[in-house]
Formats: sequence, structure tokens, C-alpha cells
Amino acid sequence: MSMNTVPERLAALRAAMAANGVAVYLIPVGDPHASEYLPCHYTSLTWFSGFHGENSNFVVTRTESALWADGRYFVQAEKEIAGTEIKLQRMGEPGVPTVEEYCANALNEGEALGLCGLTASTALVNDLKKALEKKGASIKPLNLEDELWTEGRPALPDTPAWILPKEYAGFSPAEKLDQLRSKLKELGCTAQFVGKLDHLAWLLNLRAMDIECTPYAMAYCYVTPSRAVLFINTARVTPEAKAELEANGITLAEYDDVLEFLAAETEPQTVLAETATVNYAVYQVLEQNPALTVKDGTDPLLMMKGVKNETELAHTKQAHIRDAVAMVRFQIELESRLAAGETLTELTVDEILHKYRSADDKFLVESFGTIAAYGGNAAMMHYHATPEDHAVLEKKGFLLVDSGATYMDGTTDITRTYPLGPLTEDEKRFYTWTLQSHIDLAKAVWLDYCECKMIDTIAREPLWRHLINYRCGTGHSVSFVGNVHEGPHALNGRNTTLMRPGMVVTDEPGVYETDLVGIRIENELVCVHKADNQYGTFLGFEPLMFVPIATSPILPGVLDKDEIAWLNDYHRQVFAKLAPHLNDEERSWLAEKCAAIGC
Repeated sequence: MSMNTVPERLAALRAAMAANGVAVYLIPVGDPHASEYLPCHYTSLTWFSGFHGENSNFVVTRTESALWADGRYFVQAEKEIAGTEIKLQRMGEPGVPTVEEYCANALNEGEALGLCGLTASTALVNDLKKALEKKGASIKPLNLEDELWTEGRPALPDTPAWILPKEYAGFSPAEKLDQLRSKLKELGCTAQFVGKLDHLAWLLNLRAMDIECTPYAMAYCYVTPSRAVLFINTARVTPEAKAELEANGITLAEYDDVLEFLAAETEPQTVLAETATVNYAVYQVLEQNPALTVKDGTDPLLMMKGVKNETELAHTKQAHIRDAVAMVRFQIELESRLAAGETLTELTVDEILHKYRSADDKFLVESFGTIAAYGGNAAMMHYHATPEDHAVLEKKGFLLVDSGATYMDGTTDITRTYPLGPLTEDEKRFYTWTLQSHIDLAKAVWLDYCECKMIDTIAREPLWRHLINYRCGTGHSVSFVGNVHEGPHALNGRNTTLMRPGMVVTDEPGVYETDLVGIRIENELVCVHKADNQYGTFLGFEPLMFVPIATSPILPGVLDKDEIAWLNDYHRQVFAKLAPHLNDEERSWLAEKCAAIGC
């Protein structure tokens, strides 16, 4: 049976559903580790639906199918599922059912919903159970993805695993394990199952290149008071890494043996297993072992790695300076080649950026796929140009470039919106309002009881005044030599984390007008202590990234005096920090870009 098209794959899935006695099948975006970016082996949702995106779910019933996507992907999803039976469910919009509600409505009493326990989080399954119990329906763990997607499927990743040196990480694996065990004791636990790759990478200083643009190894870790067992394909662990892990009290076991190992455990433990990040297959085994008492709770590693230590911060500041130099050289070349009349495309942008970043001797990989979006393409927040579908740059309008890199000493994420020529009044207006939002957040000061969702409103207020909003968060945490998005903090309308000194977050408000224009200005910021006085503890931000922000599109009279003062001071810092690393011609160019502006 041919399975080259989405309709053919859905037909095959429905046949397999019928054969296994399930009326509904759910495919989440996910792998066994609740990863945001997936190894290609686990992109089943894309294979079955045609949609490329994060934070999504795909549900297939006997007669219809539906895809849930968040606001970042509304435009992209419509394009990618066009011509298929799949209906887009716009998450968070009025009248749109949740995945759980939809599945419950699609099932009759006594019927079952199928899903893969390895790629579904325990939290998702628990929410589904609650919804299905009301209908008398049940969940049946299956793995129809593996059964059907066989031809041409990428293999499981097995890149060499290595250890990030303590000189960069700040602490050894043994020291971090001691810190974790102390936290577990405070939580009334004696053990933890670590399933999330970014948590595990930080805990053991373990790195690999198993996921595109993300230097992590597919692995699990089981930590008790006296043991730490790392489940990984041991053949891919370098001899040096193996020796260092063992010297830090870590035992290696095979990745595929994790379920059997947990089922056979006889040492009594109270095991912390976070339902949001531990997959359902693992959680079931933990719960079914009589020696283990399973406790759900927020993984303490989330906060431990979310607040950067002094060594991490010192190194990441250096990485951001070198990245900024690459960004300056990129912009100089881009402007020069456009002025010379060369035909450049969105793809050319990625090539130039890679040339300058990869020249750094500490460069590991881009931290995500570069988003180079010209004109109306930038209205799609996570647009990616392809050889088959990309725009040619013209000497008018805006080019949005969102990019970053991971180095041995830090991970970067930056967006600049470049004017390529004449702009419309609307383009200038949207740009100025976006810059105003960016600056207002960057110079914000708040009391330490303020939650992230409260700080988020500071960035949105300048746009809200004009009845404009953006369907995404204002900012996200960035890891150290890891994934570009992490927690626990994020600037959005839902996050209740309290910002703390040492937390790194992005500042990236924007305006996105479908098919017309997309504008985003993004820096990374670090939370810092401002003052203690009779009113409490005041916190604020300092920039980590120092790259010129275009001033030519700014409409006069919109930015207030404090915002102009912030921008001029920021550009003074940009020049002071980057000039020593540039040649005379580059310094002259930078001086012009950093020139102070008036009202």
C-alpha cells in the first residue's frame, strides 16, 4: 500500500486503528523526553499530517482529523494542511475545543483512544483520562507510528557524547548531583527519574548532537542517594566521557534497558517523577513497582539550571560579544552586496551568518534554524525559507532575521529587523512601536514579588495602546550551551515564576500583519539586583547582546526621552564592547550605526 501522501497515510492509520480496536488515535509533537525540538526519528506528527511545528497535537477519528496549533503557527498550519481533510484547531481562540474535549466528544462509551506511551507525557495522558472517564472511554497504549512509518524513517540519533568541562559549566557532575540530592531531601523524596534532555545535560554536563541545533544526548538518568544511573547507548559515549562520568559516581546502562531496569528495582525509594516531562510508558513502570513510591512535582533541576551560576554568566557574556561581532560582519556584507546589485535571497542570509559564526573556534552549531523572512513572509513568526519556497530581497521594506548559535561557552538568540530601502508609513509606525515595547521592557524595574506574567505586560502596553497584540510570548529563557528555549521563567500571560538575579530571558515583542509585514527586535537580558530599601527588593535587566538596532525607521516624536536615552546609551555600549574586535573599516561602519538620535 502506497503511503506517499497525507491521505494515504491517514487511510493506513485508520486501518491500523480498526485492527487494534481504537476509535481515536492521538499523535502529539513529542519524543520520549518531552523535547521541544525533536530528533527526526520522532517527527511522526509531521509525517502523518504535513504540519511542521511545535506544541501541537494531531487527532484522527474514524471519519475526520484535527490539528491543534498555537498562535505562532496559524498562518503556517493553514498553508501546510491545505488540500487535506485536516481541520485546524486554533489553540486559545474562542469556541475552539481542547484536545481532551475533542477526543471525549469523538468517543462513545466503551471505546478506546490509542497513543504511544513513549511519546506522550504523563500529564497529557492524565488529562485525557479525566476527560474520557466521563464518557466511559479508555486509553490503550499502542505504537502505530512505529508500525506504519518504516520506509525512509530517520534512524535514532547516536552522535558522540562528551562532557562539557567544569571550567565552562561551573560545577562538576558530582557537585551537581549533590545539589540535586539536597533539593530532593527538601521535597521529601529520596530519588528522581530525570527524563528531560536539557535537565539531564545540565546535571551531568553531558552533551552530544542528537537533535538538530541542540547539543543534547538521548538519555535518561535515575538518581538515588547512593547511585546515579545514566541510560544511554553506551557505544556512543567517548572513552574520555565514560571515564569522567564514572569518576563522578555515575554508572552507565543501555538506553533501551530503562523500562526493564525500573521494573526490577527492589531498593525502596520515594521517586520524584514530573508528569509534565516523564513519558507515560516510564511513569507506568514506576507506579507498578511496589518498591517505589512515585511523587509528582516540579523538577528542581528546572530552577537550578534556570538561574545561571557566576561561571556560566561570565562565559555567556563573552560568547555574546563574539556573536555580536559576527552579526556586525554579516550586516556589513549584506548591505555591501545589496548595494552592488547582487541578487540575494532569504537563503543567502543564512549562508552569510553561518560563515561568520562558524569561523569562531568555540562554535558548535546554530541554536535554531535561521529565520530570514522578507516582507510579508515575516508575518509568519516561525517562517523558514526553503530551496523550493523563498523570497528574493528587494531594495525596499524590511528583512527580519532571527538567529543564534551555541558555542562552547554560551547560547545566543537575537532578532533584528533591517530596512532594505524605502518604507511605508505603516512599516515605520509598526517598527517604532515595536522598538518602544522592546525598550520599555529592557529598562523595566520591578519589585521581586512580581510574576513573569506581570512583567510581560510592560512590553505589550505600547502596542496595546494602539489595539495591537502579538500571539506569542514576549520572551523565553535561554539555556547555557543547550536549547534556545528553556524554563522555568518566560514572559507571557501565563507564567507565574518569580524572576531572580541570574535568570536569562529574551526581550522580543513584535508586530505581525498577515501577508504584509512582520517586525521583531530581540535581545537577551539577564535579571539583576537593583536595590533593597524600605519598599522591598527591586530587580531589573541588563543586556547580554550588543548589536546595533536600526534607527532610520523610527518615527520622530514617538519615543519618549527615557526611551531615547536608553537607546543612545545602549548604542554607546555596543560601540565600546565591539570596537576593539573590529578593523578600522568595520569600526567606522559601527560608529555610524551607533550614532545618537534626538527626539
